[in-house]
Amino acid sequence: MANNDIKNLLDNTRTIAVVGLSDNSAKTSYIVARYMQAHGYRVVPVNPTIKESLGEKAYPSLLDVPEKVDLVNVFRSSNEVPPVADQAIAIKAKGIWMQEGIVNETSAEKARAAGLKVVMDRCIMVEHARWTAGL
Repeated sequence: MANNDIKNLLDNTRTIAVVGLSDNSAKTSYIVARYMQAHGYRVVPVNPTIKESLGEKAYPSLLDVPEKVDLVNVFRSSNEVPPVADQAIAIKAKGIWMQEGIVNETSAEKARAAGLKVVMDRCIMVEHARWTAGL
């Protein structure tokens, strides 16, 4: 995805569902989600093993989230992306963002074909910080 497209996706996102968000403040998913929350995004935890994170109720899957989700941020291994991508398509998210180290071309193609913006192998926190710094 081109850099301007990433900036536009971030600018047009209000609610981010974070799949694999931990309730452990030392975990990368928590640090990244806390950063995004501190920068005005609504963060919705999606993890069947926790009750809440960052003061927000956690949901077992994207299909259980009762509100509109703009962007799905994935903190799961690359081989666990397909069902997440399918759920992102089903809930009509605007995009799916696979964190640094996470790549699944098949799911990316499927999501793009359904009209979703796709970012792979990039950290949403790093990209947001870069754009808000005007770089």
